[in-house]
Amino acid sequence: MKIKTLCLSLFILLIGFSVTGHAQQKLKLYISADMEGVVGVVTNDQLGPDGFEYQRAREFMTAEVNAAIEAAFAAGATEILVSDSHGNGQNLLIDKLPKNVQIVRSWPRPLMMMQGIDETFDGVIFLGYHTSTTNPEGVRAHTISSANLADVRLNGISMPEAGINAAIAGHFNVPVIMISGDDAIVKEATTLLGNIEGATVKWAYSFHSAKTMTPEAAYDLMREKVKKAVGRIKDFKPYKLKAPVQLEVRFKNYRPSEILSYLPIVQRVDAHSIKFTGKDMLEVSKFLEFIATYNPALAP
Repeated sequence: MKIKTLCLSLFILLIGFSVTGHAQQKLKLYISADMEGVVGVVTNDQLGPDGFEYQRAREFMTAEVNAAIEAAFAAGATEILVSDSHGNGQNLLIDKLPKNVQIVRSWPRPLMMMQGIDETFDGVIFLGYHTSTTNPEGVRAHTISSANLADVRLNGISMPEAGINAAIAGHFNVPVIMISGDDAIVKEATTLLGNIEGATVKWAYSFHSAKTMTPEAAYDLMREKVKKAVGRIKDFKPYKLKAPVQLEVRFKNYRPSEILSYLPIVQRVDAHSIKFTGKDMLEVSKFLEFIATYNPALAP
């Protein structure tokens, strides 16, 4: 009798695993959220605490992230980490996010917009992204700092933030599966990263003008594209750069390149440009964070 009971219990356990095994498989996603590419966002009036529409834009950004989270869990995700990656890193209304996610906030961070990523993740989603500083198209086109940087190259290729962040994820063998923003960044990112899913929520007319969806329409599109991306997650490959990784940074002013060239690890290429070689993307990321953040007056 005991043997029969044991066999029956094992049989029930195996049946249960076969029915629920797919749902029990871990599927861990990383969401990096910026703001310039969020629905309706076009100028400084939406991008920082001093702008008259910033609080509304925070709500739009939070709702886009929530739509992506909802769709990701519905498509089989079991764990999600969200990086608040715009401005001061404190834009998302975290009390409006679901309790089963965690959030990376504020700066500095060694891995910048990708802090917290590691080899345990299965895919990366970029939300609210924008084009690179060398792209003549796109709303609020810049790379890392619109005020200070004129170009950022990795192994000779001019990069948008999406490319830099994809390379950081690629260091851990994690692929980017989707991006949202205006039509220009979707084009730029898919050209660089391959056939990832793209959610176009607005169409750029100029640096500060676009035709935009309404928020609710954008949220629906976000859900659709995230579900599609998670559904074909095995199709995507990590974006990996050959090591050592050569970083070239061109500043809009000459003094940063002059002062940085005093460091023995930095080569001054011309009046505005420097070169740094990192053993991998982690070293490059830390160096980029240093030049973007360091200020002798920092306190505490």
